[in-house]
Amino acid sequence: MTQPTPTAAAPVRPPAGAPRIAVLGSANMDLVAYVPKAPRRGETVTGREFRTVPGGKGANQALAAARSGGAVTMVGAVGADAFGVRLRAVLAEAGVDTSGLRTVEGASGTAHITVDDEGGNAIVVVPGANGTVTALEAGDEARIAGAGALLLQLELPMPGVLAGARAARAHGVRTVLTPAPAQPLPAELLALTDLLVPNEHEAAALTGATDPRQAAAVLLHDVPEVVITLGAAGCLYAARGAEPYKVPAPRVRAVDTTAAGDTFVGALTVALGEGRPMRAALAWAAAAAALSVQRAGASASMPLRNEIDALAAEHRS
Repeated sequence: MTQPTPTAAAPVRPPAGAPRIAVLGSANMDLVAYVPKAPRRGETVTGREFRTVPGGKGANQALAAARSGGAVTMVGAVGADAFGVRLRAVLAEAGVDTSGLRTVEGASGTAHITVDDEGGNAIVVVPGANGTVTALEAGDEARIAGAGALLLQLELPMPGVLAGARAARAHGVRTVLTPAPAQPLPAELLALTDLLVPNEHEAAALTGATDPRQAAAVLLHDVPEVVITLGAAGCLYAARGAEPYKVPAPRVRAVDTTAAGDTFVGALTVALGEGRPMRAALAWAAAAAALSVQRAGASASMPLRNEIDALAAEHRS
């Protein structure tokens, strides 16, 4: 049952003329353990640090887009617990409109993350309140209709994701889908997707092709545009009727890759909303992701717009 939403802190005002972006997605509290080497099955290792960091793919993308300069609205759910209060506050402090983030009985979603010294991670997600988002509620369709783009991921129940995609298509809003966690995608969802942004592992899981160019070719049968993120190697862009191309990423030392993909998607959507050409938008988003992997945590790692501008300019030169 939906409960009254607590009053959030006054949001930061987005820049005048900022691209309007709606995010329908998860909000989790990330419980992060840092270890020299991730444990194998049945193995116990000693960690060197533990943190609780606001996260969830939906909240991550909302924060990344807001810090990149977007005017962002978040639709989803948190629990009636201390994690839910903190998640809402972090989003509001970044300037995200949380009026569509409902509070439901029970626990907020959590993600249990192990990060090793090479920056790799392993994640277990417990949906909690996110599992209640099976449909749009009053006002959600208007929030989506008022945006230029809708960001979707797969940490909500599929009926809720589909409801958001249908609303976006009905109102001419561009749908950007991150197919994570990787799973078979309904034909209807693919038909409603304008831009699909998997990483190379998700692209392989969706298509059976380990080569990103081959995977992109398969995915273009179902969606008009694909960006496959390639970690330190940058990304591959492909569109129907055009030659695919790669965009490199700045070379950096990774500390924690958690939420790098979400940072990329948030920044990319802002850049496209500002009317930048795709290649320039991808390079700017790659700079944002490169900044995020140099910092620990999910929401805590996401860069501000001036930081992205500086690294993108340095990379171009």
